[in-house]
Amino acid sequence: MRPMLATSTPTIPSGAAWIHEVKWDGMRILADVNGGTLRLTSRTERDVTVAFPELSGLVDEYADMLLDGEIVCLDAGKPSFGLLAERFHVTSARRALLLAERSPATLMTFDLLRLYGVDLLGRTWSDRRATLERLELDGPRWQTPPTFEDGRLLHAATREQGLEGIVSKRTSSLYRPGVRSPDWLKSPHRGSTSVVIGGWRPESTGTVRDRLGAVLVGTPGPEGLRFVGRVGAGLAGRAGDALRRTLAPLELAESPFAQPVPREDAAGARWVRPVLVADVESLGLGHQGRLRQPAFKRLRADLTPDDVEDLFGGGE
Repeated sequence: MRPMLATSTPTIPSGAAWIHEVKWDGMRILADVNGGTLRLTSRTERDVTVAFPELSGLVDEYADMLLDGEIVCLDAGKPSFGLLAERFHVTSARRALLLAERSPATLMTFDLLRLYGVDLLGRTWSDRRATLERLELDGPRWQTPPTFEDGRLLHAATREQGLEGIVSKRTSSLYRPGVRSPDWLKSPHRGSTSVVIGGWRPESTGTVRDRLGAVLVGTPGPEGLRFVGRVGAGLAGRAGDALRRTLAPLELAESPFAQPVPREDAAGARWVRPVLVADVESLGLGHQGRLRQPAFKRLRADLTPDDVEDLFGGGE
């Protein structure tokens, strides 16, 4: 099962119909406890149990439950996506234990989808949350963070504390697996957007031949991948070289974008299979449907193109 997803919003809803939570800079996880075993799956339904041995004690909490939450690695009290990224593809139990000792992960639980064999998906968020809180999950490496009634105040507080943002949830909402719903709204501070890489361009200057200078990115739409801009900032030096090596085996003869890429962007472009997702920071979309002043931040090994939100139509 894939988790329910939030839709981006420029405004924070208010009133008794909404509740608000901290948005953590982590990895979305479904934690399934059943029959004395724990199974952790990512947003893409990949089994990542072996990567997080410090969460194994969840099996001692309750005999049967399915939790929705986010795994974070804290650095000086703040989530660090960099520390967490080291652990996405760990398949060695020994290496996972070493990483857990060096930078332990914490599961922030925020929803309960099953308890003792009872499916809770058809119950309201309020009912599910009340049941989750009665479980009192407060272990060494897992917790249930509080919710807040004043979204604007929480948004300001999380900005001041350097956190990622907030998620607002309609209290009457049912849980819809795999759906990006308007009943859950996300308000990040950093203007970070997930995009799909469809090509790259070499540097126009410099002495190194074919050094990556920019990537061409898009988001999914009804007709296919929509071009949203060229991203060069943040790709100087080692970051660009590493990404160039990752893109090398993905070459395509033709553009994967649904519509022709503008000539000034397509000049000299090398096209690639649109399978890699990256986070970019920007000032949002301009009037021509391009990201304004985008800067490359990181690859998202935990996401696939199916997880990327349509910037024009609001997703699924």
